Amino acid sequence: MPAPPAAARSARTEQTRAAIVAAAHDAFVTRGYRATSLRDIAAAAGISHPGLLRHFATKGELLAAVVELFERDNEYELLDRLAAEDPGTLAYSELARRNETVPGYLALFAALTGEASTPRHPAHEIMRDRYARLRELSADAIDEAIAQNTVSADRDAAGEAVRIAAAWDGLQLLAQYLPERVDIAEALETYEESLMLPVGWRDADDPPPASTAVPVPPMPSFAEPDAAPSGYRVGRERRALIVDGATALFAEDGYGDTSLRDIAERVGVSKSTLLHHVGSKEDLLRAVLSHRDQQIESRMDYVPADRAADELLGLPRGATVNAATAPGLIEVYAVLSCEAVPADHPAHAYFAQRFRGVVDHFAALFRAAQEDGDLPSHRDPEFEALWLTALWDGLQYQWLYDRSSVDVAVQLAAHLDDVLPRSG
Repeated sequence: MPAPPAAARSARTEQTRAAIVAAAHDAFVTRGYRATSLRDIAAAAGISHPGLLRHFATKGELLAAVVELFERDNEYELLDRLAAEDPGTLAYSELARRNETVPGYLALFAALTGEASTPRHPAHEIMRDRYARLRELSADAIDEAIAQNTVSADRDAAGEAVRIAAAWDGLQLLAQYLPERVDIAEALETYEESLMLPVGWRDADDPPPASTAVPVPPMPSFAEPDAAPSGYRVGRERRALIVDGATALFAEDGYGDTSLRDIAERVGVSKSTLLHHVGSKEDLLRAVLSHRDQQIESRMDYVPADRAADELLGLPRGATVNAATAPGLIEVYAVLSCEAVPADHPAHAYFAQRFRGVVDHFAALFRAAQEDGDLPSHRDPEFEALWLTALWDGLQYQWLYDRSSVDVAVQLAAHLDDVLPRSG
C-alpha cells in the first residue's frame, strides 16, 4: 500500500533535513563554521536558500544539528560504559582512537573549542555544558582508578580531570596544524601511564641536580615588525584604533563573520579610510596577530631564569598576568587559532609556524632541564613539550567557558610541579 500523504511528506521532510545536515557537516569540516554561509550549504544540498530556511532558520540551528549528530554516541556515555565494563581503567586513549574513526570529528571539534568560547556563538552553551559534564565524569573515573590502585593515591582527581580534558582539546587542535608530530591517542596513553606514579616521582638512581646549569634557551619572538608606514601621529593613532577594534570584533565574532564595514563602524571611520590605513582584511588580520604577540611579549614582569627548570616553573606567573591584564588577547587567540584550522584560512600558516616554534622552544627547555638533572630521566622532553603546549592552550579555552571554575595558572603549576619535582 502507498504511504499516506502525511507520512510521505514527513519522510520527504526528514530526507531533506538529513541532506542539509550532511552538507553542513562537510562544509563545516572542510571550510570551517565561520567561513560557510547558508547559501553554500543550500547549494551543496541541492535545494534553494529559501527552501533551506524552511528547515533551519539560522546557521546556529544547523550547527546544533551537526553537533547532535556527532554526539549521538558521545564521550560521556562511552566513558560511563567503559568505566562500568572495566573499573579502574582510564579510557581516554581508547576514546581518542574511536574519535579518529569518525569522519570530520576532530576537525570540527578542534575548531569549535575556540570558536564557541565567545558567549555570542550558537554552540557556546553546548560546549560549556559538555566540558562541565566531561570534567565531572573524568574525576569520577580517576577516583575509581585510585580506589582500584591503578592510579597513584596522591593524585588529585578533580585537578587531573581538568588537566586531561584541557590537554586533550589542545592535542586535537595541534593535530590539525602539526599532524606529523601529534598522535592524540598515544599522547593520552602516555599520560594515563604517568598517573600510576606518585606526584613528582623521581627514580632513586637519578643523579641530583647539577650546581651549574646549561644556558637557558632564549624565548622566541613571534611578533612581526609593525608594517604601518611612519607618518603623522594622527594616522598612527587611527591605525592603532583600527587594530584594537578589529581585535575586539575578531574575538567576539571571528574573522570570517566580521566584515571591514563592521570594523569601520566599530571604530567610527569610513570603510575607505580604514582601507587607507590597513590595505586589506588579510593585512588587518596579520596586524591583529602581530599586535597580540607584541603585547604578550612585552610583559614588564618577565625576567629570564638562570635554570631551564625555573624558566618552566615560572610560566604560571605569566598566565596569571595575562588573565588579569589582557583577557581580550586570550579571547582573540582562542577564536582565531581554532577558526584557522582549515588550510585555506589566511591565518593557518601563522598558527602552524607559531605552534611549531612553541613546541620546539619548550622541548629545548625540557632537554636543558634534563641535562641539569632537574627533569627526571623517565620523562621525554619532546613529549613534555607537546603536552605542555596542548595543556596551556586547552586550559585557556576552558577558562573562557568557565572563568570561576578553571584557574589556568594553578593547573599549570600543578602539572609542572609534578614533571619538575623540586629537590629537597
